[in-house]
Amino acid sequence: MLERINALLKEVEDFAAQTKEQVEEYRIKWLSKKGEVTALFDDFKSVPNELKKEVGQQLNLLKTKAQEKINAQKEHFDAEQPTSDSSADHTLPGFPTLKTGSRHPLTIIKNEILEIFLRIGFTVSDGAEIEDDWHNFTALNTPQNHPARDMQDTFYVNLNPEMVLRTQTSSVQVHLMQQQKPPIRTISPGRVYRNEAISARAHCQFHQVEGLYIDEKVSFADLKQTLLYFAKEMFGADTQIRLRPSYFPFTEPSAEMDISCTICKGKGCNVCKHTGWVEILGCGMVDPQVLINCGIDEKKHKGFAFGMGIERIAMLKYQVKDLRLFFENDVRFLNQFTSA
Repeated sequence: MLERINALLKEVEDFAAQTKEQVEEYRIKWLSKKGEVTALFDDFKSVPNELKKEVGQQLNLLKTKAQEKINAQKEHFDAEQPTSDSSADHTLPGFPTLKTGSRHPLTIIKNEILEIFLRIGFTVSDGAEIEDDWHNFTALNTPQNHPARDMQDTFYVNLNPEMVLRTQTSSVQVHLMQQQKPPIRTISPGRVYRNEAISARAHCQFHQVEGLYIDEKVSFADLKQTLLYFAKEMFGADTQIRLRPSYFPFTEPSAEMDISCTICKGKGCNVCKHTGWVEILGCGMVDPQVLINCGIDEKKHKGFAFGMGIERIAMLKYQVKDLRLFFENDVRFLNQFTSA
C-alpha cells in the first residue's frame, strides 16, 4: 500500500494541468468519492496494526498534497481570466438591471377616489382592522339580535364574540364621531373582511372607501350633489346617476346609487345586464340613533354617509371581469397598470 501511496505522491508533485478542465478531471480522479485517495482510505482498515501509523501519516500527506495541488492549479487558471473587457467604453451610461415597479390597480383607484373628495373638503381617517363588536355593529344601529347582522358573515378573532375583523370601515367613523365635534367631513379607506365564498365577483377580503358628513342643516340634496360630483370626476363628465331606495341599519332613508354604464354609454350591454345602469355604492342619511350612540345632538345635527367597494370601481374603470386577479399578484396582470 505504501508503494501505491508513494506512486500517487510523485504523480501529484509532477502534475501540471494544461487547461482548467484538466484540473477538474484530476480532482475527480484523486479526491472524489470514487477517487484513488478515497479508495486508499477504504483499504486502510486492512493494513496490519504495526504499519497503521506509518501508512496513515503517508495517506494524510497524500490527501493534503493532492488538495493543495488542485487548489494551486485552479488559482493559476483563475488568475489568467481577464477581469474586464479592455475594449469597453466606461463613459457610456449604465443599463438598469431592475425594472421599475408599478402601483397596484387598487391603490391607483383608491388614490383617485381620495383626491376627488379631498378637493371638496373631506379629510382622510384610518383605524384598526380588528374592531370590537360595539364599534363595528352596535353603535351603527345593529344590536345583537338585529336581523341586519345576517347581512354580513363575520370573522371573529379567536372565537371571541366581542372582537371581530371589521366588516366595514364605518367603525372608523364611529371612533371619529366620539372624539370630534361636528362639523365632520371625512372619508375612511381600508381593507374589510367578510366570510364569503371566493369567486369572480366576491372575496373574503376587499377594500372600501366610506364617507361621512355631519353638520347643521345637512340634507339629502347635499348627499346627491356630492355623489354626482364624484361620479362625473371619476367616470367622466357625461356620467349620470340614479338613486334607488334601499335599506341599511345605520342610514334612514337609504339608497343605492347607479351610474350610467361606462361601457355602452347607457345603451345596454353584458356589463350592465342590458339596463344601461351599474350599481357602485350605497348611501343615505345618518340614522339619528347612530348620532345618539356617538354622543352627538341628533336634534341639532344631521348627516349623510356613503360607502363603495374599491374593487367594484376598479373593475368598472379597467373592465376587469374577475375580482380574484387583484389578489393573486400575477405580474403579467399588474404590469398593465401605471400611474403618475
